[in-house]
Amino acid sequence: MHKLRSTSRGRRIFSDQEGSKHGQKFGRLKNPDNPDDGCDQEEGGDRYNISRPSTSMNNDSVQSESAPAPDYDVTDPLMVLDNSSGAYEPSTTSTSPLTESPWSCHMSAPHPGHDQHNPSSDVSGNALLGSLVREEGHIYSLAAAGDLLYTGSDSKNIRVWKNQRQFSGFKSDSGLVKAIVIAGKRMIFTGHQDGRIRVWKMSSKNPSVHKRVGTLPTMGDYLKSSMKPKNYVEVRRHRSVVWIKHYDAISCLSLSEDRSLLYSASWDKTFKVWRISDSKCLESINAHDDAVNTLVAGFDGLVFTGSADGSVKVWRREVQGKGTKHFFSQTLLKEECAVTALVVDPEGTLVYSGSSNGLVNYWERENSLSHGGVLKGHKLAVLCLATAGKLVFSGSADMGICVWKRTTTLEGSEHTCLSVLTGHTGPVKCLAVGKDHESTVPEEHQRWILYSGSLDESVKVWKVSEEGPITMEQNIDNQVRHNAGTTQVLPLKSAPSFSTRA
Repeated sequence: MHKLRSTSRGRRIFSDQEGSKHGQKFGRLKNPDNPDDGCDQEEGGDRYNISRPSTSMNNDSVQSESAPAPDYDVTDPLMVLDNSSGAYEPSTTSTSPLTESPWSCHMSAPHPGHDQHNPSSDVSGNALLGSLVREEGHIYSLAAAGDLLYTGSDSKNIRVWKNQRQFSGFKSDSGLVKAIVIAGKRMIFTGHQDGRIRVWKMSSKNPSVHKRVGTLPTMGDYLKSSMKPKNYVEVRRHRSVVWIKHYDAISCLSLSEDRSLLYSASWDKTFKVWRISDSKCLESINAHDDAVNTLVAGFDGLVFTGSADGSVKVWRREVQGKGTKHFFSQTLLKEECAVTALVVDPEGTLVYSGSSNGLVNYWERENSLSHGGVLKGHKLAVLCLATAGKLVFSGSADMGICVWKRTTTLEGSEHTCLSVLTGHTGPVKCLAVGKDHESTVPEEHQRWILYSGSLDESVKVWKVSEEGPITMEQNIDNQVRHNAGTTQVLPLKSAPSFSTRA
């Protein structure tokens, strides 16, 4: 059972909790006023109960699932939208621009652009290709490289999938896999609930074989550091730990631009810098007043961190001899609700952050990281973000995935919601994306394969397109090409933009 108490921000949090054999909480929101709240000791978790029904696409052609009804706890602070934030809340019964958009996957009206042979596709060409289910617990982490997909869950297994079929797997001696990152063709790093980073290598002779080759910090470095009192830092009253090791769960992993450094963020309020070539911990930074939920290494040697304390901070990396030193640069965001996700677009021009109030903020590089606007498309917490080409994907506790397209104007960047992908029966916890190598469409209409991991214990595979909304003029052209009178053509409006500039 859980006891609830209020934080200084007026939000309820877990102060006491019995362990669960099934899984862990998908996010972190601790009380910064009480460092002894015991959150770093939790090993159990909670399933969340959302009583409202889920809207699904017709996926008769997709693998059927017999997943049990989820029982998620709606009292979790990351599952509840902060009504004081003024966030956009689409109504399920009224004239919401989101539900009215012809680019929503809920649409059932016929349209020339709809694939009659694939009932799970929407008018923009987005389609649910299938579901990967192993029933090993909540899916917490994904990583895609080429035609391989790595998935981490409650279990000790890390599964490898190829062409929507299980290809191989490998087992760690720790449970929950919180983060996966692929460095090169053969090296994989995984971050775990026990605060350790494990290093794996793919066999050069047999790509289905993965062998663990180390742990960060290495045993030698840990023992060497533990011999010197100066290497201990006080993390709470009457407790000190060696600075090179995280003493709480790993929440995120990210690689530097040149892929020579690995960054690890943790609920212990720090992020650490590791040199991949020799597995050395170069630096540990006390970054926030609360758990660091997300981190991304961006452009120009900048590192962005997001925390349960409601802030997004920027850190500047400088090379000093054989090592590095990170300095605080600026705070991009400070709000009452937790920051849960960060991502930088492929061109390195925009930084996006998702929060537990359901909003996605973004900042523009060319304007000295000035605030560009807010994307309002979710009713509950944004839990994950991903980018590919001109697209931005946001996964949420409301079980939906918004597909946004970025366009550049004289005033800056604008975003349009092309689709809302539905089908999960639990919060969408992680996203990964790769190119659709089978696509033959022009580059301006690039198609992508999107993977979404959820607390409903499944990974769904989607095909998404960068095609823009069909305008009235295009619709008339379609009517002519499809022999007017034989194909019903509905007057469609352009999908609305939910981007608002500051």
